[in-house]
Amino acid sequence: MNILISGGAGFIGSHLALKLAREHSVTVLDNLSPQVHGENGAPYSLQSLKEKVRFIKGDVRCASDWETALQGQEAVIHYAAETGTGQSMYQVEKYIDVNVRGTAILIDALVNRSHSVRKIIVASSRAVYGEGKYSCPQHGNVYPGSRTEQDLAMGRFEVRCPVCQGDVSLVPTDEDARTHPSSVYGISKKTQEELLLSVGRSLGVPVVAFRYQNVYGPGQSLSNPYTGIISIFSTRMRKGNEILVFEDGAESRDFVFVEDVVDATMRGIVSEEANYQVLNVGSGTSATVLEIARKLKRLLNSDVNIRVTGQYRLGDIRHNVADITRLKKTLGFVPRVTLEDGLARFVAWSGTQAPGSDRYEQSIDELRARGLYK
Repeated sequence: MNILISGGAGFIGSHLALKLAREHSVTVLDNLSPQVHGENGAPYSLQSLKEKVRFIKGDVRCASDWETALQGQEAVIHYAAETGTGQSMYQVEKYIDVNVRGTAILIDALVNRSHSVRKIIVASSRAVYGEGKYSCPQHGNVYPGSRTEQDLAMGRFEVRCPVCQGDVSLVPTDEDARTHPSSVYGISKKTQEELLLSVGRSLGVPVVAFRYQNVYGPGQSLSNPYTGIISIFSTRMRKGNEILVFEDGAESRDFVFVEDVVDATMRGIVSEEANYQVLNVGSGTSATVLEIARKLKRLLNSDVNIRVTGQYRLGDIRHNVADITRLKKTLGFVPRVTLEDGLARFVAWSGTQAPGSDRYEQSIDELRARGLYK
């Protein structure tokens, strides 16, 4: 099969491209964004990737780049995107331009030009759910909105029932849950999904939207301050810098290893049952940010201080864990890599890399200057 991967030189994309290239003809379209590729931006050198795929340096906002890349392709895996949740709140135009307009240009090419595309995979995100799904003893399943600045400032970090303001408990979020993103990034991913699923049906081109949870693993950028806490904490520990944990450290995420994400995605490419579906891709379990910091500290044998700051970012969610029942049923896929094994493999890989630039505090300063970090 001829397969095009936009953003295929990035973290997940390069893992997928190299695995697919064992059996398929793979084309990668990537603009090599400096934020991602400045240092250690892909799990393998760009030269190694180029040896195994057809590489096009181009931008998804350029119609001619799409036109060149789409020639002869049977499947498109659309990964190219700006991905920093916090950064999206102040680089609004850029995120909408890349994520939404870039997708619109792809769709425009498929609608208005002859093509051979028979399947599209789009990388969506759990960010489309906002705070996600909770259970209230009085009102059943509820979908809290964003936490108020007043509550956060007073150290009330847990979400509350939107009806009675009482305590709620986290419920794994399934694909039929309400989508109400709390960031520009989340809004852009929801729009990508809707655009591709809608137009795909009208064109008769099956689309699968994978809502990836917090993906981590070897190859994650060690210098991008918007890439995820596992990479950020690892870089800071290796440089001897204090670890800053927001809120009370009890905020939690569903961390899923990159190899599991790649395996699920590859199944989605060939599965007819997955056509026109939205699928969560996660581990189905969650861990708190403080747990992650402590596990990394132990694995790295680090003596840095872990400081729970009580500070917060506006727009952050409190918890998330994915319901992956539909993924298991549709693709027969169960994640195989445990958090403990995945972290150990990430730490072993990162030890072979030059430490990335620690730009984390700079990213916090950018948020603070815009009133988004308190």
